[in-house]
Amino acid sequence: MQKNKDVPVQPQSLIILRGVTKIYHQGLEEVKALRDVDLKIADGEFVAVTGKSGCGKSTLLHVIGGLENVSAGSIQFQGRDLSRFDDVQLTRYRRDQVGIVFQSFNLMPLLTIVENVALPQILRGTPSHEALRLAGEWLRRVNLTHRRNHKPHQVSGGEMQRAAIARALINRPALLLADEPTGNLDSTHAAQVLQLFAELHRQERLTVVMVTHALEAAQFADRTLKMQDGRLHP
Repeated sequence: MQKNKDVPVQPQSLIILRGVTKIYHQGLEEVKALRDVDLKIADGEFVAVTGKSGCGKSTLLHVIGGLENVSAGSIQFQGRDLSRFDDVQLTRYRRDQVGIVFQSFNLMPLLTIVENVALPQILRGTPSHEALRLAGEWLRRVNLTHRRNHKPHQVSGGEMQRAAIARALINRPALLLADEPTGNLDSTHAAQVLQLFAELHRQERLTVVMVTHALEAAQFADRTLKMQDGRLHP
């Protein structure tokens, strides 16, 4: 029987959350940051999660990125349950499979831009000359070659964020997490950073999960979800 070539191939899920709950304890008070969250993210998908401050968006990124454990439920990455990872496996997951871009850039102030970008490769055990070469290639891709020997305080906020993106991607992770990546930028630099996300998503078939309170940022994503009081809504 001849196969129907018009039937689209469904992408596989890279990340699957089932019943994920995250509880924090503040004294005697119990705070549910995430409440029974179910979510599937396809390989190569760009998902934006919107919502007000304190709704649980950043917590969602932290548990997906292996930065925090869940209180209940499960998170699977490429079919493997993160809760079953030992410390070594979890460290490798965060180092090799996940890149994270923060609102506050988190660049090392005493290192140059190229040294900041090279740092994940150096921590991976790559010789420094090779790590710096790779960092130079990524700086070229984010149009920062002319800033490679500057310190973070010598460049603009938009340039710092582009350097942070290069640093997040130098290990070629399967998943890029972005936590309010335009929160500290003016509208011009924010648009440049979002355009860069869109280009890298398309060129690298990169899976991106971005949390943002800015609806204009969410328009760059393939799919937008809303978080309210720790719950996800389409």
